[in-house]
Amino acid sequence: MTKKGLVLEGGAMRGMFTAGVTDVLFEEGIRFDGAIGVSAGAAFGCNFKSEQPGRAIRYNLAYCRDKRYCSLYSLITTGDLYGADFCYRKIPFELDPFDTKKFSENPMEFYVVCTDVNTGKPVYRKCENGDGKDLLWFRASASMPLVSKIVEADGSFLLDGGISDSIPLEFFEKLGYNRNVVVLTRPKGYIKEKHRLMPVFKIILRKYPELGKAICNRPDLYNSETKYVFEAEKKGNAFIICPPSPLPVKRIDHNSENLKKTYEIGRKTAYDCLEKLKAFLDM
Repeated sequence: MTKKGLVLEGGAMRGMFTAGVTDVLFEEGIRFDGAIGVSAGAAFGCNFKSEQPGRAIRYNLAYCRDKRYCSLYSLITTGDLYGADFCYRKIPFELDPFDTKKFSENPMEFYVVCTDVNTGKPVYRKCENGDGKDLLWFRASASMPLVSKIVEADGSFLLDGGISDSIPLEFFEKLGYNRNVVVLTRPKGYIKEKHRLMPVFKIILRKYPELGKAICNRPDLYNSETKYVFEAEKKGNAFIICPPSPLPVKRIDHNSENLKKTYEIGRKTAYDCLEKLKAFLDM
């Protein structure tokens, strides 16, 4: 039995590339049995299940310069660079409503990846309702270390899923998804280098030594995961969509033009590979 999956890498504002890709897939009638998102892949990818193409780029353009959305002011006053109340309550429930009804009615499974701060290991959560509890898990998946408060959800203490499983293709395969589309936010051939401040991270996170280890080991893990993904593509088990070159957007970017350019690159990249993608999915 063929089980079609969609795997969405994170990358903060590089997620605008992913939003462009997934909007085209939705508009072209391409559907999946399940999807899994990491960090921005979860926060923006949830709009695929709620059937709201255009929503991610719309609210990011509207609020990218709002100090309540992402700013040093938010970090100082709330403890979160991306204001938790504004991003995960004010926007989805008031300013640009998230369609929880469609999210819950859509049979596509939707998973997010977080990192347990005590073990440094990934935690996978199936989100079914799009309600406040699910949004708490979306927030946890996208809560970057050092600039976000630790999120408590269902008894677990969590941060960004990208720390422990940036590209969860192998996990999805273990769930039975055997024909997967993987959306990356780095171009083919990208190698993650060790950050020069890794020793500092260990000191700052000394209360969570396993988390510190996971952050320091992340470059090696990320590079092994990208290798696994491209090997899966060679075997015919995965179809990779990634930027043709480094994206014009920074990880944290308040420039609306950069966001729009990145989104449009995502759309063009999706259109360029559309026929091959449909053949891969037997459409």
